[in-house]
Amino acid sequence: MSSAPTVSGPAGPGSTGSAPALPVAPVFRDPPGGRKAVLVWSIGVAVYFVAVIFRTSLGVAGLEAADRFHVNASALSTFSLLQLLVYAGMQIPVGLMVDRLGTKKVLTLGAVLFTAGQIGFALSPSYEMALAARALLGCGDAMTFISVLRLGTRWFPARRGPLMAQLAGLVGMAGNLISTLVLAPVLHGVGWVPAFAGSAVAGLVVLVPLVLFLRDHPEGHEPAPPAAAGTGGFVRRQIADSWKEPGTKLGLWVHFTTQFPAMVFLLLWGMPFLVEAQGLSRTTAGGLLTLVVASNMALGLVYGQIVGRRQSSRIPLALGTVALTALLWGSVLAYPGDHAPMWLLIGLCLVLGTCGPASMIGFDFARPANPAERQGTASGITNMGGFIASMTTLLAVGLLLDATGDNYRIAFSSVFFLELLGITQILRLRRRALARERERERDRTGVPVAVASVALPPQPAGPVMSGAGPAGA
Repeated sequence: MSSAPTVSGPAGPGSTGSAPALPVAPVFRDPPGGRKAVLVWSIGVAVYFVAVIFRTSLGVAGLEAADRFHVNASALSTFSLLQLLVYAGMQIPVGLMVDRLGTKKVLTLGAVLFTAGQIGFALSPSYEMALAARALLGCGDAMTFISVLRLGTRWFPARRGPLMAQLAGLVGMAGNLISTLVLAPVLHGVGWVPAFAGSAVAGLVVLVPLVLFLRDHPEGHEPAPPAAAGTGGFVRRQIADSWKEPGTKLGLWVHFTTQFPAMVFLLLWGMPFLVEAQGLSRTTAGGLLTLVVASNMALGLVYGQIVGRRQSSRIPLALGTVALTALLWGSVLAYPGDHAPMWLLIGLCLVLGTCGPASMIGFDFARPANPAERQGTASGITNMGGFIASMTTLLAVGLLLDATGDNYRIAFSSVFFLELLGITQILRLRRRALARERERERDRTGVPVAVASVALPPQPAGPVMSGAGPAGA
């Protein structure tokens, strides 16, 4: 690593030479933003949008998949479990790949893989081949979100980076909405192969502008070359340095605790629960799944405004979301009748919509804790949290359904155990993480007078809810 540039202080009275040189951080220029930035960023977000459609497509086809492949609830949950296992396992490697190879290469590879996985899932004649296709899809899907976060920070000024990250999340949820509103009726109308193979065309459509027009950064804003250390040393150093920060750990556990209830509901078990356990029609159940997504998109902006005005609200908002989710789940599962009333199910779906926005608070703890060169790795570690919790719950619900004769009340009670674990970890880590964050902020603003006039690099900070700094990897 090259040494930092220096400036010389003014000579004092009677001095014969310049004062000792003071270290100065290198000068960074913000990307310009503008119309071209929006166009390039839109290409990346479109890829993420399609990836989310493919990721959540099984959520509206769980019952059809069980019939097509002649599997029980445990085997059915393995589809989503394997997909999420691959996704979570790829987060850190993807963060490192983005730092090393650039956004375009990683995003292009991801689009090719998730499109191939969707086509393979459509044409698979057996359960085993369908599993392999979902794993391939999960691998490609894993390369999209962190790449889009990085794209936003490379093309937009630091003050706009958090907003772009939040908007990317909202567009991703819109992909979930498409799965519910479009893919579900198409599947029931034309059948399995035409529906899934036809949806794969969307992957080919976004691949064309991605290859032709997407650029990693604006001209004249090339990132600094990576350190010359060997790959093995680079990987170990990035992971170890990111993980030792309490803010990274806190970010992972916030993401872990807040995201998974809605993810499990939307990804696989929501439709069977509403149809088989609550006696609703597929149309009504689909409407409730849509309500979760719509609530997520609307409340994301609300959460951003709350935390943007008061950073101290991050922990209370995350824990409040978990508590409210647990309360509504408990009310539905403990309702004395055979079926919960519609107003209670609507309340549950509205509250599940808060899980996605609350999970973004995890990135708001991880980003300020890590310098710019570790943002990819830190984002990957944080993003693993919710998907690890989702994998665990998907498997637990499937196993408990088989063991109890499809007793959804017992099966979904597994949600509370993971929420309790996550709350324990958040309470354990929050003091150290917040103290370290305050310490970093003091260090950042304590600029010596001799170098106060020199332009300093933008500091990494959380998403739009934090109100300062670039968001992204």
